[in-house]
Amino acid sequence: MTDRLTLNVHDLEVMVLTGIYSEETHLPQPLRISLTVDLAVPDRFDPDTPLSASKNYLDLKHAATTALPTGVHFTLVEAVAEHICETLFLQDARVTRVEVSIVKLAIAEAGESIGITLVRNRR
Repeated sequence: MTDRLTLNVHDLEVMVLTGIYSEETHLPQPLRISLTVDLAVPDRFDPDTPLSASKNYLDLKHAATTALPTGVHFTLVEAVAEHICETLFLQDARVTRVEVSIVKLAIAEAGESIGITLVRNRR
């Protein structure tokens, strides 16, 4: 078995230009983005292990927020998820798997979660 560390950043609310309908294509809409990222890890984490042995959670948050290009319209939320995955793989060679869940908040009528989950493994 291969050891791994799973990092989680969930429920980020981000305004993104996305959608296929005319009412969606001109204004950003709110998305709830959650990330689960698997990372190759050292053999052991001792009390004095430095942050460089893991990954800063803010790197994950950055991939799902400020790393998304402003002014770019993503037709599908799947493309938003793809961009986040690519950003995380490029950031750190130790990232082995990325799972991105996106909920389109604007289309919920009764608090339900409507969206997608994309899982990519490093190739």
